[in-house]
Amino acid sequence: MNPSLVQKIESRHNPAFKALRALAQDNSAYRKRGQIWLEGDHLCRAAQARGWVLDLAVFAQSRWERLDGLPAVSAQRAMVLPDALFNSLSPLAEDQKMGCVIDLPPPPVAKPGLATVVLDQVQDAGNVGSILRSAAAFGFAQIVALRGTAGLWSPKVLRAGMGAHFALRLIESASLEDALALGVPLLATSSHQGDWLHQCVGPMALPWPCAWLMGHEGQGVQAGLLAAAQRCVRIAQPGGEESLNVAAAAAVCLHASAAAQTVQG
Repeated sequence: MNPSLVQKIESRHNPAFKALRALAQDNSAYRKRGQIWLEGDHLCRAAQARGWVLDLAVFAQSRWERLDGLPAVSAQRAMVLPDALFNSLSPLAEDQKMGCVIDLPPPPVAKPGLATVVLDQVQDAGNVGSILRSAAAFGFAQIVALRGTAGLWSPKVLRAGMGAHFALRLIESASLEDALALGVPLLATSSHQGDWLHQCVGPMALPWPCAWLMGHEGQGVQAGLLAAAQRCVRIAQPGGEESLNVAAAAAVCLHASAAAQTVQG
């Protein structure tokens, strides 16, 4: 990389470092600044592999020295921080002390006809990221996050998503009307009504494409959305627990859809 494009920062009071720290630690900063912080080599490579432009690569001094001046990813410019400053951004392992900044993409609108997961006020960032990862793994193309859902591009959701973001069409702050206009069957889970998921084969096979509705961790899917669901299903729980964590339930349901397509195909 051209040395003129490498910025070395020593002080935590540097404005560029302050902006970077906000991106790394404030779950809403990406909306205000129009940029996203990717933590660690894996996320940076995942973005680059999908054709995203890496604006800034950030390295701890120790990691930069081991690279012998050759960045591990192709970014337009680089920043090098003392290890202590980098650690205040993120406590990554010694061999992972790097990250990248990318521009927040223009917000897309929900596209009808796609296999979709609708997140209805799912508030835990770990749950949201895990659901995105399952969606990408099982062939779903779009996430529609209704207002009240954790920020899809927040640092915690990105960490939990493990690169799934870059394979998905992501719509934030969507309305109930957006979900109702998806043009595919809406499927919801319930702990006390509906068909057993493991029996949804043959004439009862799960439709494709479809939109799975995943609701708030405590309250579930809101009444107006649940009433619009063409089908409710139940997940067998022979162990007797009252309900599954929403991310676990999503993984089971999305896998069932993917498996149904494999059998029918």
